[in-house]
Amino acid sequence: MTDDAATHLPGTRRSRAALAARCRGVTEARWFGAAVFGLIIANALVLGIETYTGVVHHWHGQLKLVEHCFLAAFTVEILLRAGAHADRPREFFRDPWNLFDLAVVFSAFLPVVRENGTILRLLRLARVLRTARFLPQLRVFLVAVGRSLPGTMSFLIVGALLLYVYAMVGWVAFAESDPEHFGSLGRAVLTLFLLMTLDGLGDSVRAGLEISRWSIVYYASYVLLASFVLVNVLIGVVISSLDEARELEREQEEASGAAGVLPAVPVPVPVPTPLQLAGIEAERELRERIVTARRALDDLEAGLHRVFAPAPHEAERIAPAPAPAPAPGPDPAPNPLTRGPHPG
Repeated sequence: MTDDAATHLPGTRRSRAALAARCRGVTEARWFGAAVFGLIIANALVLGIETYTGVVHHWHGQLKLVEHCFLAAFTVEILLRAGAHADRPREFFRDPWNLFDLAVVFSAFLPVVRENGTILRLLRLARVLRTARFLPQLRVFLVAVGRSLPGTMSFLIVGALLLYVYAMVGWVAFAESDPEHFGSLGRAVLTLFLLMTLDGLGDSVRAGLEISRWSIVYYASYVLLASFVLVNVLIGVVISSLDEARELEREQEEASGAAGVLPAVPVPVPVPTPLQLAGIEAERELRERIVTARRALDDLEAGLHRVFAPAPHEAERIAPAPAPAPAPGPDPAPNPLTRGPHPG
């Protein structure tokens, strides 16, 4: 690698870091999020206004201009978000919300989409879902719905089997007496699907009782399994997915907070000046001299102890003589306070 290339790479990284810092300062500002949220709401209102034929007929050109302004604003927004990840482009594509915004905004520039009014309106309607980026609770709910899809598919399979079995039993039992509701498999499935929401349950039970008293067992067992057991299972799956989504959102916030604490550009280590280096060297030499002097003093003290310490026989001769015993004399007078017992 040449010197020009070696100096060009740090300069490129520095320019990317500077661009990312500037764009990040804009995208992380409160006014930026509020402005984008307002644009999304205004886009939704314009979509609602376009459903009125009279308004579209009179204000067709103005509405087209407003749509172009919205598209330009959303394009600038997504470019700013991409610029905020200029120093780490992979992080931008790892975020699913960035991918969704990118697909919704830049799909409007495709020729096939621009020529199809229906697809273009659907894409404009999809912009409304981008409000989830600015509403944490809505974002958690959408993530929970996505995580509950596997459990929901299992619920749909079990529900379809239950509908099929009870529809076949209802066709066998009530086809002749109630052909309007159980005349075919399709009618029986539609009737039972409406009964799952408890719509028209009383009329169905009364009609079944006119045919047979055992029909109450059929309707009661179906309502118990379909309207209570299966629906509660589905609610449990959604609530469990909601808890997982909240935990995932909390972990992402903690990770982003920890990443925000770290500096984006490495802090350069200060280089000491020659005067500071000289001071450090002098201090090191002074510490070494102090340690050497302490060792010499310790050696001198140990030598003095060895020279002036007395020999063992001299130590015995110098030892102090024992104190003389007291001379015999008359017994001291007894102390009345310490007198023993009287003899006899």
